Amino acid sequence: MGASLKTETDEILYVPAEILLRFVEQVFAALGTPPEDARICAEVLIASDLRGIESHGVGRLKVYYDRIRAGVQLVETKTEIVQETETTAVVEAWSDAGVAIPVWSGGAIWAVFKLPIESWLRFLSVIVPMGLFNVIGSLQNIESAEAAGDRYDTRISLSMNGAGTILAACFGSCFPTTIYIGHPGWKALGARAGYSTLNGLMIAVLCLTGTVSLVNSVIPIEAGMAIVLWIGIVITAQAFQATPRSHAPAVALGLFPAIAAWGATVAYGAFVSASGDTIQSQLSADALAEVAGFLIHGLIVLERGYIFTCMVLAALSVCLIERRFFSASVWSLLGALATVLGLSHAYQLSGNDVDFLLASVSAREGAIAYRAYEIAVGYALMAVVFTGVGLYLRHLGTPLEKGSQA
Repeated sequence: MGASLKTETDEILYVPAEILLRFVEQVFAALGTPPEDARICAEVLIASDLRGIESHGVGRLKVYYDRIRAGVQLVETKTEIVQETETTAVVEAWSDAGVAIPVWSGGAIWAVFKLPIESWLRFLSVIVPMGLFNVIGSLQNIESAEAAGDRYDTRISLSMNGAGTILAACFGSCFPTTIYIGHPGWKALGARAGYSTLNGLMIAVLCLTGTVSLVNSVIPIEAGMAIVLWIGIVITAQAFQATPRSHAPAVALGLFPAIAAWGATVAYGAFVSASGDTIQSQLSADALAEVAGFLIHGLIVLERGYIFTCMVLAALSVCLIERRFFSASVWSLLGALATVLGLSHAYQLSGNDVDFLLASVSAREGAIAYRAYEIAVGYALMAVVFTGVGLYLRHLGTPLEKGSQA
């Protein structure tokens, strides 16, 4: 078996896994990594490539090399179990502690833009959807706060949100910042602006002192997930409580794509952990392949761009409930546009690696590519039907709108 490497010209080179394993192991060893750890690191990267998850394969070797050379990442971390039960263990993590100054990455970002456009254009399939998700998610959180009785200026909020994302990117973060989620829940707990400020300061201290590992070893992740689950319950309840009673079916319908996305995420993880057949091999053998009775293709289609699909379906349903057929037609056309652009439903699949497939991006060689044009046609046909119904009712003199019940 072999793993793949991409050259600066985006050419794919296939190298026998055994040869590449020795090379990666030697690179880690040359950087001072203990022999056993160097072997483990090399095996993990190669295994990821062999499973078709190239985003976590040998392509990350350069990232680790640069981090180790810059002193950001340690080549040796000694751990000691200081407390152990039948199911848990507290690990001595003080060896990770120390001043961890952020590394300026602006120069590296600027260097990418100096490369031929073909070398970085393919990354737009991640950058564009993530950026749009961030904006729409932030707008939803601002709306959630307003429904809870607190109004914030949208322009200022989004400007600070964008500034935070750009600043973080200049220091190596690939994650966009977003407006705080769960405003109704935090407000119900009595939290105010001071809570967010202290939260940010505490996270900064943990990151800058390298004590995140220590906290993780002492506080189980389940302790934090409990409050996240509670926030999820609160904002889901708000979606029903802050809207007219007659809109409840629209709220429920808007949850379906998100539920499908959760199911798809679980399925992706199961395929990766099983280390057997990949999702691509399953769909290549049978386009109607199922997991626990659910179509794999259907889960992926609903998972891709689900935040847009949720919004379109919920808004469209509200328009139908209120007999605003022309508005429902507009939302249908927006759904069709998002699909044609590749922001919703379309995907490309390589092994177990599912990615967006924007209209301007070519699918990776050997990948399963689904453009979802038939779904876009479905949205367009819905728009035609809604427009026809609206025109017919207008011709009959029937009122096109009805009030909603609170």
